[in-house]
Amino acid sequence: MRYDPIKDRMSAFVRGRPVLQRVFFVLLHLIFLRSWYVRRALRSAVGRMNGHVEVLDAGTGFGQFTWFIVRSFPSAHVLAVDIKEDYLEHARAFFTHAECGRRVRFEREDLTDLRADGPFDCILSVDVLEHIEDDSAVLRHFARVARPGGVILISTPSNLGGSDARHAADVSFIDEHVRTGYGLPELEEKLRDAGLEITSTSYTYGRWGSVAWRILIGFPIAALNNSWAWFPLLLPYWALALPAGLVLNAMDVRANNLEGTGLFVVARKPR
Repeated sequence: MRYDPIKDRMSAFVRGRPVLQRVFFVLLHLIFLRSWYVRRALRSAVGRMNGHVEVLDAGTGFGQFTWFIVRSFPSAHVLAVDIKEDYLEHARAFFTHAECGRRVRFEREDLTDLRADGPFDCILSVDVLEHIEDDSAVLRHFARVARPGGVILISTPSNLGGSDARHAADVSFIDEHVRTGYGLPELEEKLRDAGLEITSTSYTYGRWGSVAWRILIGFPIAALNNSWAWFPLLLPYWALALPAGLVLNAMDVRANNLEGTGLFVVARKPR
């Protein structure tokens, strides 16, 4: 079953409608547990930085995290990059009409051959590395463009079912991934090989978050994969499911997950 095409179709529905785009971003931040971890880490990292702050949103996608950054941190300036030009065109059009859009630049970049120089105080990579075969090259570029002492925030699936691989044949719900996920020691080793220091690691989508994923994302996406006739029922479904899903997301963020289908790693470039 496929996941990204459904996200793309939903994004296309709000394209050119700034109010709906904002609502879309709010929903993404609410229902996707990864966003809870990312926003918490950004508040901790960027929120403590003084003066002008340069951020690289590496794999910006729809631009929801860039939107959060420039709205939350008035001193932050963002270079948002992605390999997909249609995503960038969509994001540019939205930010053109936003006052904070003056602090954002969008550029097409291949992260394995990153042309940006930086230096960046913070680099954000949300569910990107699992899509890239040469992930080590990406991490080396992160180390190159980060400012000494700069923070790198990485959210990615773990190898404990993070790409929702169903069985030994590795048939994946998220079939756009080039790997089903990372083992924590493997990801830590790749970061160290790139010259980065590990600050903290945590599992996401633990016991509670995995249930929230099924309720808020898994079931609706499975239904839409079956037929788009289910689309009119999504809003009523989410209206009923959202309260329970939000409670489960909050419980996951507060838990000390010993394992989970996601990983969140904070690293930094040595001074």
